[in-house]
Amino acid sequence: MNKNLFVALIPARGGSKGLKKKNLYPVNNKPLISWTIESAISSHSLEKIFVSSDDNSILEIASKEGVTCIERPANLAEDSSSMESVIMHSIEQIDKQGVEFKYLILLQPTSPLRDSNDIDLACKKFIQLKADSLISVTNIESSVLKTLVTDNDGFLRPAFDDKFPSMNRQQLPLAYKPNGAIYIIDKKLFLDNPTLFQKNTVMYEMKEDKSIDVDSVNDIHTIEKLNLI
Repeated sequence: MNKNLFVALIPARGGSKGLKKKNLYPVNNKPLISWTIESAISSHSLEKIFVSSDDNSILEIASKEGVTCIERPANLAEDSSSMESVIMHSIEQIDKQGVEFKYLILLQPTSPLRDSNDIDLACKKFIQLKADSLISVTNIESSVLKTLVTDNDGFLRPAFDDKFPSMNRQQLPLAYKPNGAIYIIDKKLFLDNPTLFQKNTVMYEMKEDKSIDVDSVNDIHTIEKLNLI
């Protein structure tokens, strides 16, 4: 197996705080997770695809779709479980299977509008820029950079740069927020420093209408109503 190729990890626990069984909830007659699995399968960049879950129904869907399953322990499927700990466990399980890889691409099933083209373009940009990590983002209003917060004494302080609150909107730098659709990490760097935001992190920008992160039934209705998939 070519060590320079990517493997994909789709993390999909059974529980969720808001929408019950969110990753299994039907979106246009398919379980939510199926949209991400199918996008990963259609990608030309991925050597292998893994689904990590504590839920047997999710693992059964993943198996039927032809991807490799990782059984996640219950202590890594709680509301407080960090994504970094899930990735670390998954890397350990992938290594045990003898699958060699340099880069891992994290594809959260709550971003069903991210397609195979996005995956391929993100991988291409990651390689071209020789990045340590990549995060997909969407552009937001730069006025957020004017945000003020209070310090421990109750006095107002700029949340970001001291210059931003008094700058004209047109002078502010462009601002972006992660949309949760794509993360790419260098395996070796992550093992040394387990964070999705490494020293040299690049962005893959996605439009707002492709950046819906499913958290409620309303999000699903929006996707279906607008025929986004």
